[in-house]
Amino acid sequence: MKKRIHQIELFMKYPMEVQQDWFQRLVEAGAQTEWGQRYGYKSILSIEEFKERVPIQNYDTLKPFIDRSMKGEQNILWPTDIKWFAKSSGTTAGKSKFIPVSAEAMEECHFKGGKDLISLYCNNNPETQIFSGKGLTLGGSHHFNVNSNDTFYGDISAILMQNLPFWAQMIRTPELSIALMDNWEEKIEKMVSTTVHENVTSISGVPTWTVVLAKRVLEVTGKDNLLEVWPNLELFIHGAVSFTPYVEQFKKLIPSNSFNYFETYNASEGFFGIQDRLNSSDLLLMLDYGVFYEFMPLDEYGKENPKTIGLESVELNKNYALVISTNAGLWRYIIGDTIKFTSLSPFRIRITGRTKLFVNAFGEEVIIENTDQAIKIACEKTSSMVKEYTVAPVYFSEQQNGAHEWMIEFEKPPLSLEYFTDVLDTALKSLNSDYEAKRYKDLALRLPIVKILPDGTFYEWMKRKGKLGGQHKVPRLSNDRNFVEEIETFLEEQRKALRS
Repeated sequence: MKKRIHQIELFMKYPMEVQQDWFQRLVEAGAQTEWGQRYGYKSILSIEEFKERVPIQNYDTLKPFIDRSMKGEQNILWPTDIKWFAKSSGTTAGKSKFIPVSAEAMEECHFKGGKDLISLYCNNNPETQIFSGKGLTLGGSHHFNVNSNDTFYGDISAILMQNLPFWAQMIRTPELSIALMDNWEEKIEKMVSTTVHENVTSISGVPTWTVVLAKRVLEVTGKDNLLEVWPNLELFIHGAVSFTPYVEQFKKLIPSNSFNYFETYNASEGFFGIQDRLNSSDLLLMLDYGVFYEFMPLDEYGKENPKTIGLESVELNKNYALVISTNAGLWRYIIGDTIKFTSLSPFRIRITGRTKLFVNAFGEEVIIENTDQAIKIACEKTSSMVKEYTVAPVYFSEQQNGAHEWMIEFEKPPLSLEYFTDVLDTALKSLNSDYEAKRYKDLALRLPIVKILPDGTFYEWMKRKGKLGGQHKVPRLSNDRNFVEEIETFLEEQRKALRS
């Protein structure tokens, strides 16, 4: 671990050189693939030449190549055999993506990220007792791919658990057969029954589903908090969604000021960032994981030939869409996340949202970072606690201007919904000047419409869609009304069923 900390310090000191080295290695590795031959990788000598030749890609443009790989064809996007594909939906949207996971990506990126996380945590906590017990991992499921006997797909967490070295399997819980179960509700019950008697020192998972598991643990054991179940629990490793809306819930589940939270930025496409300091939630951008980074200013997003910049040109506190080339054959791939830099020496980032998850029906450009922070402020000022939420536009009508509709499931509702709405609106104005301008004298946007959903609505809605557990997340923002109308229909069906 100490050796690795030294290596991390080296890429922090020489970021441009490390990224240049990985760029050359990736292009050389891809030169003999079908993709590399198509774009003449053999004669690419510079990053600028690479950008000129290879267009920006998204999942739809790479999908024909990935589909062929899933059927067993090799050397399409990456030279070594690819047998694993990470199934990713990102949100509750119905369409699934299948992201190739090469042996190199598994070892040099995903596993390396996991080991670095522990190294950085131990470096910050020299007195840690994390190795005295086991890590509870809340992962997804894996499947055999029906197209080929030689390839498999599943959640990235399940793929990694399936391929962990034996020593790593020994220090995690529950056993693999339970961890990889497909039936989420049955999995929760088995996880609870098999882990409550273990000495769990850390938990890893998406906050949403960790809360579901934790509440079931407390129901079954009759305990008041998780420290009564696992007294040596010291760390929660989280990622995939912003932790801001979950802070109060976790304080209740784990009532300890000395408890540690560590955030990661890992996705199906790769492992990109790790919190490297205890007192700060920004993430160190990991530069030696077989990933070459580009950053697209948001005013370029959606253009036919968008421009990107490298690390040497990024600015602080400006939103960029992340573009990656990886050692799994994703070339100039726009991952769908937006980030901003909080430090340029070393390069640290925060995830600010998704390129497709925003509300901009009236030019207000509201992103997840804005709504998460506004929710936090509103909860603090009204002594309430939000469990889940989603936001969508309400369009102009002949009678009224537009608005934002907030569907919120509360853990602890506010005494006054009217006051909560006012505080939420004021907070959003303070966080987003475009929203504030559109709200001025209600000219374009009127006061938000906040609807309190019955307890368990989001869980049951996602269950109906087959989106429980794993990497599935409640969509925070949408620029159309599809999600909120789905939920309204679902609730009406529930009401009818109760009446009958």
